[in-house]
Amino acid sequence: MTKLWQELKPLPETVFARVFWLFAITCCHRARSRRTELSILALSRLPKSSLVPREQCVQSLTWKSTAMVLWSLVLGALLVAIVGRLCQLGLLRQRGPQEPPLDKGPVPWLGHAMAFRKNMFEFLKRMRAKHGEVFTVQLGGQYFTFVMDPLSFGPILKDAQRKLDFVEYAKKLVLKVFGYHSVPGDHQMIHSASTKHLMGNGLEDLNKVMLDSLSLVIQGSMEQSPDARCWREDGLFDFCYNALFKAGYLSLFGYTKDKQQDLLQAEEIFVQFRKYDRLFPRFVYSLLGPREWLEVGRLQRLFHKTLSVKDNLEKDGISNWIAYMLQFLREQGVAPAMQDKFNFMMLWASQGNTGPTSFWALLFLLKHPEAMQALREEAAQVLGEARLKAGQSFNFEVSALHRTPVLDSVMEETLRLGAAPTLLRVVRSDHVLKMASGEEYRLRSGDIVALFPYLSVHMDPDIHPEPTAFKYDRFLNPNGSRKVDFYKAGKKIHHYTMPWGSGVSICPGRFLALSEMKLFVLLVIMHFDLELVDPDIPVPPVDPRRWGFGTMQPSYDVRFRYRLRSPE
Repeated sequence: MTKLWQELKPLPETVFARVFWLFAITCCHRARSRRTELSILALSRLPKSSLVPREQCVQSLTWKSTAMVLWSLVLGALLVAIVGRLCQLGLLRQRGPQEPPLDKGPVPWLGHAMAFRKNMFEFLKRMRAKHGEVFTVQLGGQYFTFVMDPLSFGPILKDAQRKLDFVEYAKKLVLKVFGYHSVPGDHQMIHSASTKHLMGNGLEDLNKVMLDSLSLVIQGSMEQSPDARCWREDGLFDFCYNALFKAGYLSLFGYTKDKQQDLLQAEEIFVQFRKYDRLFPRFVYSLLGPREWLEVGRLQRLFHKTLSVKDNLEKDGISNWIAYMLQFLREQGVAPAMQDKFNFMMLWASQGNTGPTSFWALLFLLKHPEAMQALREEAAQVLGEARLKAGQSFNFEVSALHRTPVLDSVMEETLRLGAAPTLLRVVRSDHVLKMASGEEYRLRSGDIVALFPYLSVHMDPDIHPEPTAFKYDRFLNPNGSRKVDFYKAGKKIHHYTMPWGSGVSICPGRFLALSEMKLFVLLVIMHFDLELVDPDIPVPPVDPRRWGFGTMQPSYDVRFRYRLRSPE
């Protein structure tokens, strides 16, 4: 065997290659020995006078032994390939020293994928109860390590050693979902564009455009009624999503000279966007049926055409934010067709959560009259007793959005209850994670570290007492200022809500999104009387398929009535 290993040392260094060659060389040596033994035995049994038969016998035995060697090599290669593939799929993985608890699930390769996709929130609750604050689970051949202790989030989010990667994972996701091939530097470019145009004066300018767009959208729907002060009935979710999507789309991608036609086009785009949005969670998990895959392809082509950079050049008022990013792509030599896909990605990123969040905010206000009253009193103090006449546009200073602490608390509480993103980081090389408790866990290269703040932060009763209850003043101090001091186990916690993500994966458009939602909620409660068709209807449960994808959506819509408020 020592001699065999000496022959093996110059061969490829991979474990499976060495195993294969060791098997092969062993077979060859055994075959040689066996061939010699058979030849001697066979020749000894033949008469000495029959020389030709002896030569033929030796030749025959040589071919047979050679065939045996070849078949041994084939079978050995097959065996090594099977073992290698099983290891590659993680089927033979075992928990190593200092690694988190490993739960591979009941089904090989799939692991816990079905339970996870059915209801991520309930699945993680069970895993946490079973394994504690850190555990690794297998989901569709990939291993995810969930860290549930918010006091230990800091090293993951800061990642001073650069051992955890978000950008490469995000590139693969946007390629799959939107067809967009990332170019070097575009992730940083999006953040710099957002800093320049979605903060400060740039955000003020875009808020004014958004106010005009909301006026056009909401007043356009009111003009269809002969008496704008008659009660109108609608689904609250559809009302919020529709209005904010259309206003956001027009504000970002501009108008033509025919604004009524723009409204009609925005309505049709919204209808198609909702079709895509409903398929989105299962599309990400590759769970679509054949017809649904075809539908996703059709919708993607439709949006690429609708948002084409060629058509946008004919519009007025395209936002500086979008224009800045497209200019970067052009300078990088990105083809127009890929720029169209980038536009689709930015439309979904900017408009996919504002409507659902505003639905939850208005529903909570309608279910909690004391919150509605407090917010209307604040609006009256900041903006005055504004009343809107039919046919007029909304008009107030958007700078007032900076002087609404009650509204800020309402929106933060709404996001705490309604936003449930998953934060993911790919482990680039073996890494040791130190927990706040002092425990250390080894993370394997290629695994994914996952945080789910909705369960570990938003619903933690130590951080937020009565976590499932809506409290409009939860984020207000007794003196009316913003509350930022929250504690867990007696320690002040930095990440007490995480609706926008954090670190390198924080939402670059969060200031625009929050301004849009605040503007919409203020306009609706100031200028409209609102009431639920059924005041006793409970707050609907969330759609469990959407856990991990930003703001949750309700399992069903809630009917409500609205009309222009009468002047006092």
